[in-house]
Amino acid sequence: MRTFRSLGALLLALVTLSACGPSYENGPPSPEPGEIRALEQAILDLGGGIAEQEAAATARIAFTYPLDLAERYMITDPPLIHNMKVNAGRKPRGLCYQWADDLEARLEREGFTSLELHRAIANHDKPLRIEHSTVIVSRRGAPMEEGIVLDPWRWGGRLYWVRVPEDPKYDWWPRGEVFAWKRGQEGEMRGEIPAY
Repeated sequence: MRTFRSLGALLLALVTLSACGPSYENGPPSPEPGEIRALEQAILDLGGGIAEQEAAATARIAFTYPLDLAERYMITDPPLIHNMKVNAGRKPRGLCYQWADDLEARLEREGFTSLELHRAIANHDKPLRIEHSTVIVSRRGAPMEEGIVLDPWRWGGRLYWVRVPEDPKYDWWPRGEVFAWKRGQEGEMRGEIPAY
């Protein structure tokens, strides 16, 4: 009986989430020119030495390329619902790490010299939260914490961006550190003693 109540609560939450989300029937809306310019300026504001053409290219690609991905991923639902469809084999791609993989690969093709891309993960250490991956852009040589989150998953193909320390929803960790933490957790579960 308790299992049925929990399942019912989960289904109600999912229906509520899907009802509250934006409509994705026609895909995510295109960005306004001012939005792209605002991200470009935020990238330039990361510090001296950033090439204007690299900031402009990053902003343009970060906003427009996810719209292409949304079409390829066949986005018709809010992100969490789409995730369930991907996991059930009903949609080809569209999990957060896939958005991040594809956006990072596209940005890397530009061969930036004044900007650096980082991969980050949030919620890896929170069992009751869904793990989330993203791309972060920073000034070349700067730590990821001084960069800007470029998150196309959060709004299903419409770019969400924010400075890393100002993200209201996620506490970002470098992906390499998260992978090392997970290996340590797996080792502890097998009774291994970590080598420090």
